Amino acid sequence: MPELPEVETVRQGLAPFLVGSRILQVDLRRKDLRFPFPENFSTRLEGRRIVALNRRAKYLLAHLDDEQVLVAHLGMSGSFRLEAGTVGTFKFPRSKNPAHDHVAFSLETGVMIYNDPRRFGFMTLAQSSELADHPYFVGLGVEPLSNDFSGESLNQLFAGKSAPLKSALLDQRNIAGLGNIYVCEALHRAKLSPMRPAGSLTEKASDTLARAVRQVLQEAIEAGGSSLRDHRQADGSLGYFQHNFRVYDREGQACVSRACQGTITRRTQNGRSTFYCPNCQS
Repeated sequence: MPELPEVETVRQGLAPFLVGSRILQVDLRRKDLRFPFPENFSTRLEGRRIVALNRRAKYLLAHLDDEQVLVAHLGMSGSFRLEAGTVGTFKFPRSKNPAHDHVAFSLETGVMIYNDPRRFGFMTLAQSSELADHPYFVGLGVEPLSNDFSGESLNQLFAGKSAPLKSALLDQRNIAGLGNIYVCEALHRAKLSPMRPAGSLTEKASDTLARAVRQVLQEAIEAGGSSLRDHRQADGSLGYFQHNFRVYDREGQACVSRACQGTITRRTQNGRSTFYCPNCQS
């Protein structure tokens, strides 16, 4: 699943194409994706101008000139492809098979296609004034790239929690948008074990972890995300942060930390693979 840096990369790539443009026509080529489209989805969008394109956690939010918000989630394999006016490395190419082109947006700036082989993505409409209380957003935690995210906020969030640190970081009720890849990478940079109780962090360790999370996310966004399977940028090019992985998908390889003689290990936590160095992460 695309994580926060991948979704932010898509947002940045689409924004010059979408913001300020009017939606002329919406062609739905099926009645649903993961969920059915809202009633009158196409007609509610047609004629509307996109005034802003934002992100919340792993959601894209296209704000329209009538106070509606088009909410889109890419799911496991969803992508937006620009057929005209493009805005410009996952190991496997992202689908361009027209059989999986499920929605076509005709705009003043060209055509944008939503392609999704697995159809785990979805789209809906919400009112801007009610967005914070929408079921998709009401329970989301702090944005890790916002000013509200810090070592102090981590200490407050994790105080008294016995859950493993990695699980607490992945809990979207605590921090919105963090995913498996970047949590593994941030924990290695912070020299913290994914298994230690979240409530055991000292103030110093919390500060170090907050800086590591922010650093990893920012570097991944600058690199265009991590192209492991399905993620591509809006212009079709691949992200390349995967070449900077220190632990993720490096089981059995030497730890890259200076003076560390450890070997990267993989274990399963809550059904997900955790990659870490038992030697330098404590």
